[in-house]
Amino acid sequence: MKINSNIWFALSLLLVFVACEKDKAEVIIQNPAEIRLEFSQLLEDYYDGSMALDPLKATSVGDARFNAVFPNYLSKAYKDSSIAFYKSFKAKTEKFESKYLSAVDSTSKAVLLWDCNINLERLKFRSELFPIDQMWSRNLLMGQFASGSSAQPFKTVEDYENWLKRLDGFVIWLQTAEQRMKEGARIRYILPSSLILKVVPQLNAMANQNIDEHLFYTPVKNIPKSFSQEDKERLEQAYGQMLKERLIPAFISLQDYLSTEYLQAGRNSSGIDAIPNGQEYYQFAIKRYTTTNLKAKEIHQIGLDEVARILSEMEKVKEEVGFEGDLVAFFDHVRENKKLMPFTTPEQVIENFNKIHKNMKPKLKELFLEEPKTGFIVKRTETFREASASAEYNLGSLKDNRPGIFYVPIPDARAYNTYSDESLFLHEAIPGHHYQIALTQENDSLPEFRKILWYSAYGEGWALYTESLGKELGLYTDPYQYFGTLSAEMHRAIRLVVDTGLHAMGWTREQAIQYSLENEAESKASITSEIERYMANPGQALSYKIG
Repeated sequence: MKINSNIWFALSLLLVFVACEKDKAEVIIQNPAEIRLEFSQLLEDYYDGSMALDPLKATSVGDARFNAVFPNYLSKAYKDSSIAFYKSFKAKTEKFESKYLSAVDSTSKAVLLWDCNINLERLKFRSELFPIDQMWSRNLLMGQFASGSSAQPFKTVEDYENWLKRLDGFVIWLQTAEQRMKEGARIRYILPSSLILKVVPQLNAMANQNIDEHLFYTPVKNIPKSFSQEDKERLEQAYGQMLKERLIPAFISLQDYLSTEYLQAGRNSSGIDAIPNGQEYYQFAIKRYTTTNLKAKEIHQIGLDEVARILSEMEKVKEEVGFEGDLVAFFDHVRENKKLMPFTTPEQVIENFNKIHKNMKPKLKELFLEEPKTGFIVKRTETFREASASAEYNLGSLKDNRPGIFYVPIPDARAYNTYSDESLFLHEAIPGHHYQIALTQENDSLPEFRKILWYSAYGEGWALYTESLGKELGLYTDPYQYFGTLSAEMHRAIRLVVDTGLHAMGWTREQAIQYSLENEAESKASITSEIERYMANPGQALSYKIG
């Protein structure tokens, strides 16, 4: 069929008109204000989805919407939903062109994509086969929550009912953990025996059938006086029933399996490279914890160089205090110096940290224009976990008036050595983790999801840097305390050597312990606990110096 020129012209005009209207539509769609609004909604949705995906984290950051929930983090369904979540938000985020976003939003886009990508990479590995260790696992966090002095609130009847519901999910998780560990043992995806030995006492404490003494019965002992008698009796009965019939039996079963079959099957190797895909996992862990693409050998050499540099600084302190003998002998002198162990009670240890804080306060105002509104306290680490714990900071929440907490393990106050207390306080408390985390949470220019993110290299890198501010803050007037900060820096340099040594170079636990003893003044018990910490969480120890 022939079409005359007039018809062609009319069709051409129509096509031009359609094209113009399409361009207009695209211009409307690309309106920067609308794009920013849409992107802002995406960030809000990502935060909400992240909290729903990890309700324990939500509780920790003061988001109370999911306080009754404990998903089965170890199930295939949970893993599949996590993968789908990160893939979905990655695809949605990539559609936004940075040229239409503000500077803050452009950074948020990059951060969100990193978060999606690193989690998708993490989910390729079988970490669910390592559900429990002596230091990092969710059962320990639940113990902290159960104490009633952590993030889980116990102020209202609803709070108490929420915890019971959460315990329902926790019981399922404990049962699944046992199943997953059996599955892991069959394919040699199993903890080293030395770590299993540290987990068993923790589970023994939870398998205690005396309800009144049980950690998870603590909320009942502290029921607010404002509750009605009817609610008190109902909750007391419900909590007792939960412990007797479900929670304690789950702990007993898990404890029995770990202390027998799992322990017998535990591996003699110390590094993660001994498990299936262990080498690939360690390279991922390096990327996750340092946000770099450094290789294990490169980090190992950085560590060796830093150890040599810091040793030369330590020699100067040894000479200043007039110690005769080599540096290894000086380490023993510091470890065993009774003048550096002046305390007899845990309360005195805590009070010493409060005194350090008090002495710093005038100088803090000179160095920092802002200080957090979120409160801060120092507490002793809970008894059930302090034998294997390190000093640590737990974030607070301005939303529910919950302070940040600097936890200090004090298994034996008489053996507690104070030589590194000043640098430890700077790192774990102020102006280290507390200032950084609380000020980020209080920064209203950031979207919610960025207020709660934790990048290990950034967080630990900042905290390690703050240790260098001691003299400016009126500390380190005692040469032993200055030696303490050098020891703290040495501790982090040693981590580069022993973490890579353990997980990439065939080092044994004993070899790593000996290397540490030869290069720092920490006690053997403390060093052993540290080395086992690195064994339980490969790569985390690299965060500090690289950060």
